[in-house]
Amino acid sequence: MMEQKTVQSWRTFLQPALTSKCTEFRVFGYANISEKELWNCLEAMVWKGNPVKKLHDITADIFALSSSTYMNYKRLHALQSGKEDLMSSIQAIDDKN
Repeated sequence: MMEQKTVQSWRTFLQPALTSKCTEFRVFGYANISEKELWNCLEAMVWKGNPVKKLHDITADIFALSSSTYMNYKRLHALQSGKEDLMSSIQAIDDKN
């Protein structure tokens, strides 16, 4: 039986797959993607946290990640950051009054 661990536990074994996927995305024009950002995207959009999986399933998830899923992640992240910036601005205005 293949060993199962949490996704995070397999992280060090997955470096070559992450590097390869980042290279693929760069070829398609996503020049600024990092392995950390790719990992965060997978955690948020594919794995939804830290599930228990087999190494080959996690590797398949990495290689199956589509550019549209990555762009959705980027949009959500940008919206959340913008919302936080907006809330900070509103709070700063409220504090002045």
